[in-house]
Amino acid sequence: MTALPRAIPKIEIIEDQQEQTALEPLYRVIIHNDDVTPMDFVVHILTTIFMLSNPGALEVMFSAHFSGMAYVQTLPKTEAEKRISKAHFAAGLEGYPLNFSMEPE
Repeated sequence: MTALPRAIPKIEIIEDQQEQTALEPLYRVIIHNDDVTPMDFVVHILTTIFMLSNPGALEVMFSAHFSGMAYVQTLPKTEAEKRISKAHFAAGLEGYPLNFSMEPE
């Protein structure tokens, strides 16, 4: 019995997305108060999209409510853009004018 020659598999290098975002500039995500979006919806967005704890989300929501805006968190630029876009989309589906912005760290 003869052994068949074995093919050497081709190796591909895939860049790690976390490593790529770690090199990006950091941006501060800011939430802006409005008089239409319900507080419970704001807390829901902050916990599900921005992954804040419930007490943290309540603190941010009340800070924005009383001050007009509040700091949410600092993220790499593309991650901040992605989460803000998701939040705006979710708010738009419900008909709320919830608004987030970002600024360089």
